[in-house]
Amino acid sequence: MKKQILSLAVVALLAFSVQSCGDKKETKPEDELTLGNKVDSLTTDIEEVKDTAVVKAKAATEEVKEKTKETVQEVKDATKKGAEKVEAAAKAAKDGTVKTAKDVNEALKK
Repeated sequence: MKKQILSLAVVALLAFSVQSCGDKKETKPEDELTLGNKVDSLTTDIEEVKDTAVVKAKAATEEVKEKTKETVQEVKDATKKGAEKVEAAAKAAKDGTVKTAKDVNEALKK
């Protein structure tokens, strides 16, 4: 019984070995990368990376341009609001001074 199992195992191992050898693919000439093909492939890869970098740089430039415009507008708005507050404070101070002067004047008349 042991000899039969051992024989079956050997036959299976041989069959597997033969099958493994038969599965090897033959390399086709078009699959092989020649030096020229490698150079072409690398050149194409470099061009793609360069093109991608250019596109990203242009997009970043546009984004910076837009953000700069937004920032300039925000500064203008803030400056205008600040100037309006200063103007209002100056007017209030003037009105207070005039009122105080009138009060003093009236007090002196009495």
